[in-house]
Amino acid sequence: MAQWCQLQMLDCKYLEQVDQLYDDSFPMDIRQYLSRWIESIDWDTVAVQDSLATIRFHDLLAQLDDQHSRFALENNFLQQHNFRKIKRNLQDRFQEDPVTMAMIISRNLKEEQKILACAKEAEQEGEGTVSAMVVEKQKLDNKVKELKDKVQFLDQMLKNLEDLQDEYDFKMNTLKNQNELNGMSAKELEREKFNTARMCIELKQNRHDVVSFLNELLNLTQSFIQDLISEELPEWKQRQQIACIGGPPNACVDQLQNWFTAVAEALQQVRQHLNKMLELEQKFTYENDPISQKKAHLENRALELLKSLLSSSLVVERQPCMPTHPQRPLVLKTGVQFTVKLRFLVKLHEFNYQLKVKAVFDKDVTEKKGFRKFNILGTNTKVMNMEESNGSLAAEFRHLQLKEQKLAGNRTNEGPLIVTEELHSLSFESELHLNQSGSPGLHIRLEAMALPLVVISNVCQLPSGWASILWYNMLTTEPKNLKFFLSPPSAKWSQLSEVLSWQFSSVTKRGLNQEQLNMLADKLLGAKAQRNPDGTIPWTKFCKQSANEKAFPFWLWIEGILDLIKRHLLSLWNDGCIMGFISKEREKALLSDKCPGTFLLRFSESSKEGAITFTWIEHDVHDKPIYHSVEPYTKKELTAVSLPDIIRTYKVMAVENIPENPLRFLYPDIPKDKAFGKYYPKPSETQEPMDMDVPENRGYMKTELISVSEVHPSRLQDNMMPMSPDDYKALERYVSPRDIDAVMSSEFQDEN
Repeated sequence: MAQWCQLQMLDCKYLEQVDQLYDDSFPMDIRQYLSRWIESIDWDTVAVQDSLATIRFHDLLAQLDDQHSRFALENNFLQQHNFRKIKRNLQDRFQEDPVTMAMIISRNLKEEQKILACAKEAEQEGEGTVSAMVVEKQKLDNKVKELKDKVQFLDQMLKNLEDLQDEYDFKMNTLKNQNELNGMSAKELEREKFNTARMCIELKQNRHDVVSFLNELLNLTQSFIQDLISEELPEWKQRQQIACIGGPPNACVDQLQNWFTAVAEALQQVRQHLNKMLELEQKFTYENDPISQKKAHLENRALELLKSLLSSSLVVERQPCMPTHPQRPLVLKTGVQFTVKLRFLVKLHEFNYQLKVKAVFDKDVTEKKGFRKFNILGTNTKVMNMEESNGSLAAEFRHLQLKEQKLAGNRTNEGPLIVTEELHSLSFESELHLNQSGSPGLHIRLEAMALPLVVISNVCQLPSGWASILWYNMLTTEPKNLKFFLSPPSAKWSQLSEVLSWQFSSVTKRGLNQEQLNMLADKLLGAKAQRNPDGTIPWTKFCKQSANEKAFPFWLWIEGILDLIKRHLLSLWNDGCIMGFISKEREKALLSDKCPGTFLLRFSESSKEGAITFTWIEHDVHDKPIYHSVEPYTKKELTAVSLPDIIRTYKVMAVENIPENPLRFLYPDIPKDKAFGKYYPKPSETQEPMDMDVPENRGYMKTELISVSEVHPSRLQDNMMPMSPDDYKALERYVSPRDIDAVMSSEFQDEN
């Protein structure tokens, strides 16, 4: 089943995550109507080839034209209009930069796959965290229902009170009118006065009941607001932090909006009911009237509750991010545009186009020596309006960028922090004016703050900047702690291991398994720590000091491997062909009992830029295992020849020996061609290179690049060169087996 069809069958909480992937830069309409074509393209490849991206961009425009024609045949004027607008917007955004469009599509498809995997996993588990969240959601949904029921009941109580008061008022006026009493006997008049007095008592009791019920309703509302502001909203923000650093996609913002909106609507109705109560008081009041006694308190309380709710309703729905690096939010480069999206969680029509939001950089940051200052360029104010897609009240800043302020004189960075540890703030301010007939006006100052940012001036600073973002959001939920890296806390391995795995799962289909994490734990904690989950890793060891006495930090090594996977090894990594992170000792232990020619793929520990090697096992004449590792392949080599092709054509050779491919089985026992066959180049049906009847083939012969490990003739007996039985028999004619063993043992000991 097509991926898009599978998504549409998911529960609403997952569809909400899908909805967050698409905005006006690449609307969901395209994904809906062109789903089959979109899923037929390898967008990962398109995203790294400019020429191919240009071709696919024009293919997409052609697909839109075809869909527009179908709408014309169906007389669907609305969609014709929408698709014309979509096409114009795509041309404006991506005509000069089709690679960015390909990156967006590639990212969205991967995120969709994660959502599907998450839904499948939740369905299989059925319990745990997911069910706990469902229980919590049900609990709050029940509170919403209770709140709405009570508001509706209060409305009915007021109607009954108004009817009773009107009837009482009528009877009182009747008793006062002598002309209408002339036809009544004394007994009837007495009964009428008695009924009126009893009605007055009932009226007073009803007024007391209404005021008491309204007080209970405000108590319930206050409790609900407390749950939303103190628990649900902070938890959502924490999930957003986790999502920003590669964790599970953040969800429930629509659900949060529904809860906030329901409470706001209830409070607005309460304020209307209070106005109604004041009208009733003006028509009829008495000594110790509960409305007169409580009206000011109830009005102020309802107003304060509404103010408290609205003050917390402005949130950053999508954190600042450069479109060129969608999986690295919160790291911004000067002179490069970034986007950020805000949402107002109270979705009431009276707020549409009423909120003007202004972006402010480094607000309230005190003067610090060496601390860089920046100006925001672009449109830094936006009016929030209802979105067509889901009706939410939102504003998206799409064309902001930062420019560093130039200081007079010679600028020297004398600050205590390096550029990639210097945290900055981006806040958003607005004011809300709400007037309601008969009630006090409402004026609220609103503010939302993005998570702390790192600002870089060169793209080479991006890996270190991202490391700072990881460390901060892993260890704190405080959004304003810009001095965090003056004394950064250490991380527990249990925390860091999860975040490291997210770095892989966020850009591929696979995170890190326990075997791989064990190797990284030993690298960071040392073997003596025995991979203790509570073992601590200081910030300097993660991102500054070299790991295991290498010349570069641990994180830059991981970053180089991530880039290598994304550029050259993505399919192999996703399919589980690469073991990747494994120590040499563990490597030998795994291969020791395998048949000759069994090999595994691991990442080099000595390459900062990322490199991969393979190690295979052979056996000597005494059946002792011998291990060979090839010189690691970097991006340079893999750009010329893919790793599956290298494995397919790899040879070990020496003078007078026929070159052989020693690689037979991918660990544990998968035949090499079965493991990598689908990645081999497809044989093309071309004419023979030397066919003189075909003029276009004249002049050149077809060539192929292969990897060869050459062994010096003096090392023919060395374990680098597997010796065939025929070669061994030929050697035995001139050298005794004992001498051969002695030479090989001596050579082996020298190498050790």
